[in-house]
Amino acid sequence: MRHRVGFVELDALDRALLRELQNDARQTNRELAAKTGVSPSTSLERVRLLRERGVVTGYHAVLDLNAAGRPVQALISVRIRPPARPVIEGFREWAARLPEVIGLFVTSGAHDFLIHVAVPDVDSVYAFVIDRLTERREVADVQTTMVYEHVQSRCVEPALPDRPRGSRTAR
Repeated sequence: MRHRVGFVELDALDRALLRELQNDARQTNRELAAKTGVSPSTSLERVRLLRERGVVTGYHAVLDLNAAGRPVQALISVRIRPPARPVIEGFREWAARLPEVIGLFVTSGAHDFLIHVAVPDVDSVYAFVIDRLTERREVADVQTTMVYEHVQSRCVEPALPDRPRGSRTAR
């Protein structure tokens, strides 16, 4: 079961800490404090609170897919039949465990899933679709889109809380 965190109000310091952590999560607390203009104890406490409140959920290494031997990416749309919860959930759990999958989206519209894969070559995309996906009974349709370039934001800015109605901000 997934736990969703509701919107958490963040102040300017929280936002600065999050920006810095997303840029380099390996920096020391002392470096983080210096970059955000606070004491190390304040930085440490605020980051601890961000983790406790579910804003920071982990720290991860970012791999270069070319260097990791997986330079070819594709987005694969999959339609599932019958569209029943147990079938959707079973497929989601199965697909998420596949080593080629680097992203998985449950979607609405013509397809139920958008699967992002990274593999060694085009033949591996074909093998993934034919040998893995289409062998599944519940897979009714598959459409594959090759990725030429993946531009990904490394820093996500938290949403600002809604302003009171009628207030305006100078731009």
